This record gives sequence, structure tokens and C-alpha cells, in this order.
Amino acid sequence: MDSTKRRFLSALTAGAALIPVSGASAATTVIRNNNQPDRKGMVGKRYAMVVDLRKCVGCQACTVACSIENQAPIGQFRTTVKQYEVTLDDGSTITQNVKSFMLPRLCNHCDNPPCVAVCPVQATFQREDGIVMVDNQRCVACAYCVQACPYDARFINEETLTADKCTFCAHRLEKGLLPACVETCVGGARIIGDMNDPNSTVSGLLSSHKDDLNVLKPEENTKPHVFYLGMNERFTSHIHGRAAIYEPRVYDNAPAKEHAAQEQAQGDQV
Repeated sequence: MDSTKRRFLSALTAGAALIPVSGASAATTVIRNNNQPDRKGMVGKRYAMVVDLRKCVGCQACTVACSIENQAPIGQFRTTVKQYEVTLDDGSTITQNVKSFMLPRLCNHCDNPPCVAVCPVQATFQREDGIVMVDNQRCVACAYCVQACPYDARFINEETLTADKCTFCAHRLEKGLLPACVETCVGGARIIGDMNDPNSTVSGLLSSHKDDLNVLKPEENTKPHVFYLGMNERFTSHIHGRAAIYEPRVYDNAPAKEHAAQEQAQGDQV
């Protein structure tokens, strides 16, 4: 390896906060990338969200509120409510009942976030309060983090051409406000709070419903901090999705009147 590459790698590693986490077989290292003073967040807190699926009606008020608050491009979302059709089979070949399953999706702000570790320029980092953020001044839109996230929670913003995701509305939390999705949820299905505060609503829910809470894809060992109440554990590992990577539109030399048809054709392939 030449000296230029050595200096580049040393510069990247120097800013990373490495935290050992004990595992079943060997200790793993969690990279936070938060050594800089402006990346600390609210030290002493650990934010988490509980989503009570028994109260979610799939109205998408949270989706709209988030889009307005964070100004994501049209068609791209930091959070949304996915509707899944679940077929329940009683064992016979005749009787089948189909039900709808509403599942709010967002960044899980994991304790072991794979998106942070793969970022080659340390644009993605995790604050001391657990919130995972993206530094748009550093991001080069390589989409490594988009691919690394097992929850399909990231995308490449078509306007900024940088990685984008839910931030728990950190800018609102810092001012004592609730995230836009929490504030507008008509059923009160989303609850956010500080896990380190034993008197917080989130701490109370995590304690009183500890046997009924589930996280998505626990086998990934990311230690998500979005907890679902009322979700059957059979669904935790069977939620599929597709990484939302920005793909620039490429046109041939066809007349302008044919571009709309090309847009439609490309859209049908999504």
C-alpha cells in the first residue's frame, strides 16, 4: 500500500469512536464516528421509540407530517406505514383468511448500526443519545449505508444526492418538541422517549410490556431501538423490502414527447 493510501485510511480511522460489545463467541467493535464535539448529541440520554400496532390505522398522517417537516423529495420517505397482506392458513386447502397488517417503518437507530461501520468517509455517525445521523457535507452518495441497512430505512436523496433517513427529528427533540410523526399520529401509536429516564413513558412501556415487545430482524444483531407492541413474533424476520438507491434517469435521443412514455416504463419496473 502506498503512502497516500495509508494517510487516507489513517485519517478515516482517527475520527472513529470504537466501542467493544461482548458477543456470544467473540467481542465485536461498534463504530460510532462521533469523536467530534458537534456529533455528541444530548449526552446522558438514549432515545427509543415504541410503536403500538394495536393503535395504528394506517392513515399515513405520520408519513405526510415527516415529509412536510423534513422536506424529502416527492416519492421518497424517511418514514411510512407499509401495509402487508397476511394469509392465515388453518391447515386445510379450502379455508383461508386474509388480513391486513399495518407496519410503520423508519430508521431503527440501532445500538450496533451497520450503516455507520461501512461509511468510507465517516458521513454516517451515531450520537451519544443513540440517534444515527448523516453529515451531508461529507456524504459522497456511495450508497454503502443504503445497502448495509437491513431495514430499508435509507435512500439517496434525489435532490441533495446524499444519504437520507429518519433522524427521530433530532432538531425538534433538542428544542423539547416531539418528532413530527409522533405529534401527528392520530391514534397515539408512536411513543418516543429517553430510555435512561426511569420516569419516561417509553421506559414504562418497555418495562410493563417487555414480554410483548418485538423488534424487526433480531437475527441481524443490530440491536434496534424501535420496538413494536402488538406484532406477532412470526413476522419479525419476514418483512421484505428493497434498498432505495437513486438511479438517474437516462434518456436516449428520442423526441421530448416520448420521454413521458420512458418515465412510465421505468416506473413500472420499480
